[in-house]
This record gives sequence, structure tokens and C-alpha cells, in this order.
Amino acid sequence: MNKIRLQILGLSSSQSQSDSFALILEEEEGNRRLPIIIGRFEAQAIAIEIEKVTSTRPMTHDLFKSLATQFQFKLNEIIISDLREGIFYAEMIYVDEREGKKIIVDARPSDAIAIGLRFDAPIFTTDNVMREAGITTTNTDEGEAIEQEEGAKEPKKKKAKKKAVSLEAMSVTELEAEMEKAVADEDYEKAAKIRDEMNRRN
Repeated sequence: MNKIRLQILGLSSSQSQSDSFALILEEEEGNRRLPIIIGRFEAQAIAIEIEKVTSTRPMTHDLFKSLATQFQFKLNEIIISDLREGIFYAEMIYVDEREGKKIIVDARPSDAIAIGLRFDAPIFTTDNVMREAGITTTNTDEGEAIEQEEGAKEPKKKKAKKKAVSLEAMSVTELEAEMEKAVADEDYEKAAKIRDEMNRRN
């Protein structure tokens, strides 16, 4: 299995789903991003560890780390291993330091990452997952912003309002155009939905 190392780019609140967040992962050597929709509790657990905030009482993920440490289990890495029917799957790779055995634990990516951060464990995904779910970013966004600024003195033309069209009703070409726009606007929640719709049609 060819693994791709990821880093956490950020968290953004969901515009369409209450109590949901988009966790944005980015490959370290490349220009693809992997958005994953997660719950509020998991997002909070990830954010607290990223910001190194000390809570007055241990959270569930802290307890899991304490338990693993007591039994001398070390978390070596997190792997976002699969994507099936729009659902991501992850594996937590532990090593029993007493016997030197490798132990693989299935987990949701959000929980795996929240715990992995507490162990300073690296995050990986596979080529297959990145090809299927990764969103490629470009370096043209900055150039477009400069062009818009330079042309700001020109009178703006009023654009006719377009009726909202559901993703299911769009053609593949329209979906690809919407994907480019969502990535340019850094709306990764929308990009993830478009990606899922495109994958559903394949």
C-alpha cells in the first residue's frame, strides 16, 4: 500500500448541517486536499489539541490515550484507509511495547485523528482514497484576485440571478465547473458534496 502523508489544514463550520464541521486535510507533498465532514464533539476534541488548550477535566479522547499508555500501547500512525458509499474509514496502528506486536484498530477518521494528535502520530491515506476523494487546488486563485482588484475601477455589470439547481440535476460538466468554483472559494463542504455526487455516478 502506497501511503500519502497528510497534515491538518483547518476546520470550518458547516453551512448546511448544524453541529457539523469540515476537517480539511492536505497532502504534505502535493496540492490535493481531503475534506471530511465530522461532528461537533470530534471537531472540538481536534481543535483543543491543535491549540494546546488544557481542559479542567479529561475528555474521552484523553482517557483513551491514558488507558493505552497505561497498558504500554503506542499509537504509531493513523491511516484513512477506505471510502465506501461516501463514508471514510480509518485504522489506528498501535504497537504493544511489551511484546512488540502490531495491533490494528478500526475507527472513524475523526476519532482516530483526535486521538492521534494526542500521541503526535502521523496521519496517512492511500493513493486510492486520494484519487477518489481528493480535491486538487491550483495556484490561479491569487492571480484571479489580483486581476479583479486591478479591474475594480471598471463599472460592474449586473449579473442575472441564476436559479439554484440541485447537484443531482447537473451534468458532469456542470459538476466539474461547480467543483472548480467551490475549491477557488475554499468551500470544501460543498466540494465534498460535489465529489460524492460525481463518485455516485461512476
